[in-house]
Amino acid sequence: MKKVIDRKMYNTETAELIADWDNGCYGRDFGRCSEGLYLTKKGQYFIAGSGGPMSGYAESHGNSTSGGEGIRLLTRNEAVSWCEQHECTEALEGHFADMVEEG
Repeated sequence: MKKVIDRKMYNTETAELIADWDNGCYGRDFGRCSEGLYLTKKGQYFIAGSGGPMSGYAESHGNSTSGGEGIRLLTRNEAVSWCEQHECTEALEGHFADMVEEG
């Protein structure tokens, strides 16, 4: 997936995939949702995701709704929060060890 934001190209094929997540719904399920956390070579984090018509990626088409996809940028703190929310422990240990301390 590719998207230009503020004249910068974000491409899932050239960025590093740090972690991914899905909600366990697959195929034609209207609620399906999957996301990947990526890091560009220049240090920008972004989420690339897709989902069905009852997901956060839904797209309106007049009287109907379909699934969609999108890319959104994140700060490093937002990337850590995303990893915490989706229980991506390996990504937290590998990419954000300086931001996570022992409890």
